[in-house]
Amino acid sequence: MLLRGDTDFSQTQHLDRWNRDGVLFHFGYDASKKLKKMAGNLAASEWTKLERPSGVRLTEKRRLKPDRVKEQIVVAREYDNIKLLSEDIAEFEYKPVACGQAYRMIVIRKNLSVEKGDKVLFPDIRYFFYITNDTVPSASEIVFSCNDRCNQENLIEQLSNGPRAFQAPVDNLMSNWGYMLMGSVAWTLKAWLALWLPESGGSQRKGDADSKRPSEKSRLLKMEFRTFVNTMMRVPCQVSRRGARMMRVLLGIVGSPTFSVATWHR
Repeated sequence: MLLRGDTDFSQTQHLDRWNRDGVLFHFGYDASKKLKKMAGNLAASEWTKLERPSGVRLTEKRRLKPDRVKEQIVVAREYDNIKLLSEDIAEFEYKPVACGQAYRMIVIRKNLSVEKGDKVLFPDIRYFFYITNDTVPSASEIVFSCNDRCNQENLIEQLSNGPRAFQAPVDNLMSNWGYMLMGSVAWTLKAWLALWLPESGGSQRKGDADSKRPSEKSRLLKMEFRTFVNTMMRVPCQVSRRGARMMRVLLGIVGSPTFSVATWHR
């Protein structure tokens, strides 16, 4: 079992128990004054440059990067701007106060430049810490594992601000539970719809070798709930009356120029 989380999950009073039970953990850790002092006292030979993966697979087509308009505005209006110059990584043994043994403490040193317009105001150094009992991976692999933790934070944010499952407008626990359940079901149906889509059998047009279905499935699965509702649920409809009947014309959705016509009698 592997536990991953940010600094709020590094509860030092439980680390020894998890370690005895054979549970591995990769946690972020608060940058206290003591830890920053220990990191600052490390010898230069103990630091190595951190090389982060590009995130683009070799089989994927690289798209052209758009112009950095925001960066140009920040410089033109002389806003304070913090630029990352480089990252260094090191590790040392550290025993938290509530623990009976020491664990691996991995530290990243971010070398920053604080600028205002075209002028460099001053350099800045910030430290980020990660604690783990996993002795097999390298220090950089532990950091990437912590940065690539599960999607629960986005799920909590979406449940709160998407279907608003955590904002029940009722006055008792039973009603709150029902409201939360309905919001969760709405989000789950959206996820099920994405998982139901097939990943094979894409376009059969001649010369179109790459199937678009996997990317469309991934896009729908990661889509924010509000975007999903506006794209897939709220279909634009034109209502017109012709004599004794009412006609509803479903306008094209998702960029489709076609129309679907449905007619109902009174």
